[in-house]
Amino acid sequence: MSLDNTARLPLADEQDAPRDIRKTAIDPDFWYPVARSRDIKSGKARAVSFAGQPIVLVRATAGELFALEDRCAHRQVPLSTGVVSGCAIKCGYHGWEYDASGKCVSVPYLDECQATPNSVRSYPAREAYGLVFVFPGDAARAGAVPFPDVPSASDSNYKTRYLDRRVECHYTFMHENLMDMNHQFLHRRLMGGIKTIFLGTREGENWCEADYTFKRAAGKQPLGEKFMLGKRPEAEVGERDLMTIRTEYPYQTLKFWTAGSEHPALDLWNVYIPVDREQRINHTFGLMMIRRPSPRFLLDMFWPVIVWFTNGIFAEDRWICELEQAAFDEHGADRNQEIFPAIRNLRRVLTDNGIRMEEAAR
Repeated sequence: MSLDNTARLPLADEQDAPRDIRKTAIDPDFWYPVARSRDIKSGKARAVSFAGQPIVLVRATAGELFALEDRCAHRQVPLSTGVVSGCAIKCGYHGWEYDASGKCVSVPYLDECQATPNSVRSYPAREAYGLVFVFPGDAARAGAVPFPDVPSASDSNYKTRYLDRRVECHYTFMHENLMDMNHQFLHRRLMGGIKTIFLGTREGENWCEADYTFKRAAGKQPLGEKFMLGKRPEAEVGERDLMTIRTEYPYQTLKFWTAGSEHPALDLWNVYIPVDREQRINHTFGLMMIRRPSPRFLLDMFWPVIVWFTNGIFAEDRWICELEQAAFDEHGADRNQEIFPAIRNLRRVLTDNGIRMEEAAR
């Protein structure tokens, strides 16, 4: 038997090997929401996580918000267990105090010591749309990276529902679930019989999108959908409704225009934040904006029905995506046989713009 290793040369450089989409880490050099603004009270701190990075969000007593690594440089215990003091936070163990830049500005017993205390990492942070965003990547790039633009979130013609839920799966499963409207069969109990009509797909270097329309094949339109979108025609006649789903890395949007309308009746913005270092758990933050009908108060009146209906849809999506993650864990690799062109485009965008898991760990 020959011991010549030259036959293995094509596999020697792991950087050239095809990347498993479920072993692709999200690129940290973007603005990501990590909490609701309302959950960070004045003078309080909150622990969050981005891909295994522990982060503490601090609301100064004057109202300003900042984000630091959630570890005291002294004994490495979480700063989130400490006490907010003015525009700084004190570690709950020995009282080391850190300002918004992460600099240790006070140690109660410093006069008795010679060493200079270390700083902790700070994260660029911003608030918008009722969410707290951080930039977990290279802080020097934060000013050059576009901040998410979600105009409907501040448009009084829309009412916004916040999506804020943890899902036990890799973030890429969530992108695929929303992009592929052929999965309406999953929601047959809540939605009835829906026929999905695929209209086409487009792609670019860091984005892809797909267009759909729908018609009812069986059953009646559910009340939750009717209150959100109005009464939809039973058959495909005349002008058609249009749904466009777009992943523009790393964010995902869904817009639904009723036939002939100028403005979307439903405008959804989502991002899926890896929680753990292995990135097999995500926290979904989203803004679901529904256009107000005339009279405008009707949407407020029927809002509890819409919440109940969408909660049911989201619960089924969570269940199926977690089953997909379980199947991946069992096989240890992505075995999906994907034939749908929109999802093939999406998978290319997610892998090409993501980073290798080993690089993320470093």
